[in-house]
This record gives sequence, C-alpha cells and structure tokens, in this order.
Amino acid sequence: MSESHSPKDAATKAAGSQNQGTSERSDAPAPVGQPGPHKAGGKESRVRHVLSVLGPGVITGASDDDPSGIGTYSVAGAQFGYGTVWVSLVTYPLSAAVQEVCARIGLVTGHGLAAIIKHYFPRWMLYVVVFLLVAANTLNIGADIEAMAGSIHLVLPIIPTALAALLVVALTLTLLVFMSYKTYSKYLKWVTLVLFSYMIVALLSHVDWGLALKSLVVPAFKLDSGYITTLVAILGTTISPYMFFWQANMEVEEKIASGSITSPDPQMKRPRKLFLGRRAMNDMHIDTNVGVFYSNLIMFFIIVSTASTIYKAGAKDVGQLDLAGIAQVLRPLAGDAAYLLFTIGIVGIGLLAIPVLAGSAAYALSEVFGWEEGLDKKFHAAKGFYIAIILAALVGLGLVFVGVNPVAALYYSAVINGVVAVPLLVIIFLIGNNKKILGERTSGKLSNSLLIITALLMGAAAAGLFLL
Repeated sequence: MSESHSPKDAATKAAGSQNQGTSERSDAPAPVGQPGPHKAGGKESRVRHVLSVLGPGVITGASDDDPSGIGTYSVAGAQFGYGTVWVSLVTYPLSAAVQEVCARIGLVTGHGLAAIIKHYFPRWMLYVVVFLLVAANTLNIGADIEAMAGSIHLVLPIIPTALAALLVVALTLTLLVFMSYKTYSKYLKWVTLVLFSYMIVALLSHVDWGLALKSLVVPAFKLDSGYITTLVAILGTTISPYMFFWQANMEVEEKIASGSITSPDPQMKRPRKLFLGRRAMNDMHIDTNVGVFYSNLIMFFIIVSTASTIYKAGAKDVGQLDLAGIAQVLRPLAGDAAYLLFTIGIVGIGLLAIPVLAGSAAYALSEVFGWEEGLDKKFHAAKGFYIAIILAALVGLGLVFVGVNPVAALYYSAVINGVVAVPLLVIIFLIGNNKKILGERTSGKLSNSLLIITALLMGAAAAGLFLL
C-alpha cells in the first residue's frame, strides 16, 4: 500500500525521528547513543521528561488492573488476608522484564507480536496462540462489562444493568473507532489516574500496615487448591497475554503517530529493523517500569483493603458476590467513601481495559490475516481491524446476558490467562534472543533470567492447579 506525504508530514516525520531516537533501517551502523533530553542537574526538566515519555507502558500497566484484576485481588485479600500480598512485590520485576521485551520487539521491528510469530514460527503455533488470546480476551471483556454495568446500576439505580452494559460498549466503540489515536492515547493516560482511588480506599480501611509490610517481604505459601488457584489467578491477571500483544503494538503506534516510522506492511513480506538510540531505549524503560510499578502498587492496596475489612470480618465467601456486592460488603466495614471509590474505580478502569482487550485481539487477528491495522487509521482504511474490535466487544456484551457470575468469570478468566501465558513466554524468550529479528537489541542476561523465572513460576503454578 503506497503512502503520500506532504511537506508538513515529512517535517513531522523528521522531527519525530530526531526526538525519539529511532530511525528506519539503513546500511549505516546503529547509533551508539544520543544526547539526553536535559542537562545534568535540571531536576525539573528531568521530571518533565519522565512525564513526557509515559505512554504505552503506563496505559498497558494500568489496564492490567482491570475489573478482572480488581476482582481477583479482592478475592485474594478477602479469602487469604495478607497472605498473598507478597505476590505484588515478586511480580514487579518479572512483569517489567516481560513488558520490556515486548516493547523492544515492537520498537525494533516496527511490527506487533503476532506478525513476528507469523513470519518466524510455524503457522500452527500462531493460530493456537491467537485463538487462545481471542478466547480469553472475549471472556474477559464480557466479565468486565458485566462488572462495570453492575457497578453503574449500584451507584445509579435508575439505570438498569442491561442499559448500563449497552452504554459502556457504545461509548468504548465510539472512542476506539471515531477518535484519532493521538487524542485517544491522551484520554487513556488520564483514565489511569482513576486507580488512585484504591489507595484512598486502603487508607479508609484501617489497614494493619506493620503486618501488611511484613507480609510483603515474608511470603506466606499454602499447598492447598484454593491458594494455588488464587496464585494462578493473580499471576494470570498480572502477567496477562493481552498485555504482551498490546505493548508491542502500542510502541509501533507511538512511532507512527510521531512520524518516526510509516505503517507496517500488513503482509510483512519484508521484515524491517529500526535503529534504536540510547535515548529511545531509556525512554521505553522508564515508561514500562513506571507502568508496571503503578499496576503492582494498586494490586498491593486492593489486597490489603479487602484483607483488613472483608477477611477480618469473616466474610470470606466472596465467590458468590459480584464486584458490586464486594463494594456493598465494604460499605459498613470501611464507610460510604470507600464503597463509592471502589465502585468508581471499577467503572473508570473498565473504560481503559475494554479497548485494550478488544484492541489487542484485533491487532493479533489483523496480523494473522494480513489486514490493514492501526488506531491511527480511519475505519474505511482498516475495516477488518475495526470489525474485529467491534465483534470482540459485542460478543463480550452477549456474555453479559448469559447470567454468569461476574466475579467467577473475572476470576477464572485470570486463571485461563495464567495457563495461556506460559507458552507465550517461551515464544517471547526465543524472539528476544534472536539476532535475526532484533539484531544487536537482543535480551541481556538479566532480562533472560527474569523471563525464565517468570515462565517457570507460572508453569509451576499452572501445574499445581491441575495436580492439587
């Protein structure tokens, strides 16, 4: 597909390439480094720079705390008290390592994860991975929609749950299909702030901070099926397959939006490599690490909130409640403010998570079938991509009317993700160490070690789930 560029586009492209430290492949050697964005000692300019580079990593990290994550962490705290708090610390470096590799794949190749798997791995592997991704995402979307609709109805009883679900899907699809990526990404960044509500909920929940911090660094492990299932669910919702695909594709979208690169060839007949300067790599590391740290910090606060309230009160059987029900249980234990903030968090972050879930599935399908893709494109220029997003959301909406318990669906979709992530991590490890794909930007020893630990931990947890 040919593209035309005006002088303004050319100038934007040149500026974006200079600003981001990334350029299209050429025969020249890769740049060793580039000047930093600020002078040494300029604390204010450093903070401004950090804020300016936050984007795909923060959005991906925040979407990790979707209603599925909120439900899973709430169940963990309510059933096991502070016994799973340590997972929020352990999963930080592991999740950060995985997201860094995925981001690097997108930055270096200019393609999403599915496109790379399609070109360098057997087709059957691609089809299995994408099928599992789409299935898990669709289930997750349905559960998220139901949780959001129930929460809206709880706060505004005048709005029926079914109508609230329709409004959520309509708003999400309108933003995705008709809003430009530049505007859309800014909106997503602001939505991530809604997660601060869970920090306030924790402060209102009379947490035993001494015990919480001790539990953070001293793991409590139980060899029983309930605890193992919860552990798999936490790992699945924290290190989720959809995040791998979304992270890689969003790095590409950012470069397209800045003019640094052109849209990738949907057929990927000629794989390309992009040169990454030191500044581009540093910016990516800042973005992914901040995003993952933020996500795990919220996990910590949600677990300690329900541990200090629902678990302490003895109301551990939250498996029969939806997220709105959990919020209602919190109400007499932590007050109206905590109840309201908990509910607002579900709705707000759901508006961020559903586009990520539907979008990651659409990117993967587009790369499998060679469709034009990208949120930077209009609907008529990427029909297959947008139709995939719409169908994923509508099928998820259909699941709302089946009558499945939202917390059960959210919880077990996280368990499915925990199982599916294991083979994907192996593939990502292989890509990250393939010089034919990444050139000189292959994974280092630390990255490889963390990725191996992640795969082994999730594999062991998944195996334990079936053995116990």
